[in-house]
Amino acid sequence: MRVNYQINTTPQFRILSDDQIEEIFFATLEVLRQTGVRVYQEEAVELLRENGAYVTDDTLVRFPASLVEEAVAMAPTRIVVAGRDRSRKITLEKDHVFFGTGSDCPFIRDPYTNERRRYTYKDSYNAARIADSLPHIDFYMPLGLTSDVPIGTYDRHQFLASLQGVTKPLVVTAVDREGLADQYYMACEVVGGEEAFQNEPLFVIYIEPSSPLENTKDATEKVLFAAEKNIPAIITPCPSAGGTAPATMAGILVQALAECLSGIVIAQLQNPGAPVIMGGVVTIIDMLTTIYSYGAPELTLLSAGLTEISKWLGLPMFSTAGCTDAKTVDQQAAIEGAISIAVAALSGASLIHDVGYIESGLVGSYDMLVMSNEIIGLVKRIMGGIPVDEETLAVDVIARVGPGGHFLGEKHTLRHFREFWLPELIDRTKVDDWEAAGSKTLGVRVHEKVIKLIETYEPEPIPKDVENRLKDIIAQADERHKAEEKVALA
Repeated sequence: MRVNYQINTTPQFRILSDDQIEEIFFATLEVLRQTGVRVYQEEAVELLRENGAYVTDDTLVRFPASLVEEAVAMAPTRIVVAGRDRSRKITLEKDHVFFGTGSDCPFIRDPYTNERRRYTYKDSYNAARIADSLPHIDFYMPLGLTSDVPIGTYDRHQFLASLQGVTKPLVVTAVDREGLADQYYMACEVVGGEEAFQNEPLFVIYIEPSSPLENTKDATEKVLFAAEKNIPAIITPCPSAGGTAPATMAGILVQALAECLSGIVIAQLQNPGAPVIMGGVVTIIDMLTTIYSYGAPELTLLSAGLTEISKWLGLPMFSTAGCTDAKTVDQQAAIEGAISIAVAALSGASLIHDVGYIESGLVGSYDMLVMSNEIIGLVKRIMGGIPVDEETLAVDVIARVGPGGHFLGEKHTLRHFREFWLPELIDRTKVDDWEAAGSKTLGVRVHEKVIKLIETYEPEPIPKDVENRLKDIIAQADERHKAEEKVALA
């Protein structure tokens, strides 16, 4: 009988100890109690006041520790999200990892001319189609900020482009509460009603508090509506160390956690048990260039640390990887993207987004998305670990082949060689074959695949009657905003 035998099914990784996490959490409770958070929405402020928070100046809210701890305890530890192809699901629970794109980049590198220009509706649709085709992209955020539609309702148009192009689960953004509501009712049309959405939501809403320590009116109203309708909500602060947060790694984690927990409390007071997800794009401001760095090692480190805190609290986590500060998909992009993807997977974050970002989140790149898909496949194989049992130890096979033999003809090899990771774009050919094929670099091979997907990939279409109802919702939103603009100008 074997005793005291431990198995590592996957590689193990840790940034913070439980004692360090506890210390960060206690510091966060003190910030929420003593400093407080600004909340610029009357309904939410009153809800907080009625439940024991201390309110001064009408907007400054201080949270007793009990209120925060009760809210965390009420939040679900597991959330299931399904795409419009209802079989394509992601289950957000501890140490189950899913990768997806980032959202709302204003610019694209034109795939045919390489011109840096604004995203259009067609670009957004193409990004969705590419994401739909990639096996290691598990969810989709609208990669580009659609510019050739009405500004006040761009989120609904962007949502439609996503629905048309991808059948996977979605993470969306919204201009305001009204924009979120319209996307919710559009989603209900797609999945067959509110009950179907409640059972398996089609999308998760991204909501961003403002650092340091503020919840705007629009952000708070989205939290309230999401909680009311049981829409899974990511509360995602984006502080920059040395700019909108302390310059120390522990300090920025404390502030980011305080900002996130303030939104989670509001959601749980609005609807106990409302599905919420911890988030945080937590990085540095580069003191030489003042950019908000997406390639900094600190972003990768802080994201992993925040993930460990989320698991300690029992909440799903929205993390960051597959992004770069490089201006094009070059060696720098590959280095920064690969390291961030590997560490994010090791951390066990639930939703890992921003795959496809270049130029510090200003450009949503098809090429970066396709290259990162290859990297994610490689990393997923590493995360599979090394199974150790009688079959894999292969003692009898080694004995049968013996010294000087080979394993190519063994049934054991036939059973197991398909477990090897097989790259699609990374090159393993002999040099003569590589030269005969044109001596193409990885960048060239990636771009050729992008063009092929744009020109040939066809996603499963939305039924025409459903698509017409979605367009009606958008048309009504456009008309409302036109009328509001006329009133504002009068």
